[in-house]
Amino acid sequence: MKVIIDNGHGINTKGKFSPDKRLYEWKWAREVAQLIQEQLQAQGIEAVRIVTEDTDISLKERCRRANALCDKYGTGNCVLVSVHINAAGADGKWHNATGWSGWVAPNASKNSKRFAQLLYAEAEAAGLQGNRAVPACKYWVGNWAICRDTKCPAVLTENLFQDNEAEVDYLLSAEGKATIAKLHVNAILKYIGK
Repeated sequence: MKVIIDNGHGINTKGKFSPDKRLYEWKWAREVAQLIQEQLQAQGIEAVRIVTEDTDISLKERCRRANALCDKYGTGNCVLVSVHINAAGADGKWHNATGWSGWVAPNASKNSKRFAQLLYAEAEAAGLQGNRAVPACKYWVGNWAICRDTKCPAVLTENLFQDNEAEVDYLLSAEGKATIAKLHVNAILKYIGK
């Protein structure tokens, strides 16, 4: 099984940071994606990050890179997770929205939905469910290209909020990064039956 890890955005993406500019989504997502990759490799799981550049890579190119791996290893032997941080507003102000969510495409496969449910269960076990209404299925549906246009099961995770001050403190902490990386790793191990 090949785990494909996508980390959201890039240094040149506008507006993807906390109001106090302590947290930049592109930088945080790359750091956590690398933790996930290292922890999976330590478990003997093949994991590859499709974006190692600091600059943003287009969604079309991200999907092309993921699909090239699917073609090489077989779609049934691949699973993709895209790591992001949510935002309640785009106004540069603090908000009180909290929590974790996992997103699948409208055309999501049964395996994508199962993977999203495993991720949600791990986030809930870590106490990250937040104040939003959670769908009964335990995943959200969004028309995100990285999930919609890739060949393998895929989930986009929104790991807390970059415009919630308490969550920014947590996201920047060693504990927060470790917890979020671990919930991804645990869900992936369960998904692939390890």
